[in-house]
Amino acid sequence: MTTTRHNPYQVTDRNLALELVRVTEAAAVAASAWTGRGLKNEADGAAVEAMRRAFDTVAIDGTVVIGEGEMDEAPMLFIGEKVGSGGPGMDIAVDPLEGTNLCAKNLPNALTVVALAESGNFLHAPDIYMDKIVVGPYLPEGVVDLDSTIEANLKSLAQAKKCAVSDLMLCTLDRERHEELIARARAAGARVRLLSDGDVAGGIAACLDSSQVDIYVGSGGAPEGVLTAAAVRCVEGQMQGRLLFEDDDQVARARKMNPGADPSRKLALEDMARGDVLFSATGVTGGALLHGIRRSGIRTVTHSLVMRSKSGTIRFVEGHHDYQTKTW
Repeated sequence: MTTTRHNPYQVTDRNLALELVRVTEAAAVAASAWTGRGLKNEADGAAVEAMRRAFDTVAIDGTVVIGEGEMDEAPMLFIGEKVGSGGPGMDIAVDPLEGTNLCAKNLPNALTVVALAESGNFLHAPDIYMDKIVVGPYLPEGVVDLDSTIEANLKSLAQAKKCAVSDLMLCTLDRERHEELIARARAAGARVRLLSDGDVAGGIAACLDSSQVDIYVGSGGAPEGVLTAAAVRCVEGQMQGRLLFEDDDQVARARKMNPGADPSRKLALEDMARGDVLFSATGVTGGALLHGIRRSGIRTVTHSLVMRSKSGTIRFVEGHHDYQTKTW
């Protein structure tokens, strides 16, 4: 009789994927207590504290590389902070509450987000803007390009999908800086879905058939760009990005965080997230991607998305938590 031996790393990897769900669940439940109260800082603080506590139970030797800011700017989950109960060395990218305004105003698509990669495999992105373009899987490599016009990208994408440009849905943040992009996309025939906040959800939506979004384009936070890249890696989508600088100080900070790299270069997907990547997000307020937190008596219901780049598996996890026995 032959005994099959399991690779210990694969077993650990699978366990970590499910442990991440517990981390994003804890942050989402904590933030949900502030939903609709108009207090975005309090909601964010609750999510940060709950996520930090949850990491204490995760079997990793983790280092936060995308977090709440530098040590003197954030009390916890700051860049460089060590988290976890011990285990393999991992880089951690977090957004304890993606869409603080969405939570405060009880608008759709507020999420809690975590991604893990082996040490050194995430771009160390400063808290500045990044130009981004995202499309989903099963498309020809290079079907869109950050340096092409929106008209050319829409035409190329429509040809690859064997449809008309008028069948495509473009998603972007509803910002003044995107007015020309939106007008040109509509003039080319595409439909446009506008987000008030939360471009991580928008980037992921471009990779999932259920969302009806075909392409995400526009500028948003660079840290959120790395989290989006982690999710896109897990579903074999395509993404490019470029850091956008307002002054020389921002350029110098980007150089310091990524020594030897040209900070103004066009970033391929694997420049932002490479190797084996794990990703988890839990809905705080309901949206196109995830349901929000629901409470019924002593139970709280969470809805999460967890993905692994190694297997390409996408799981939607619904958790029913009993407050009489559950401790967060």
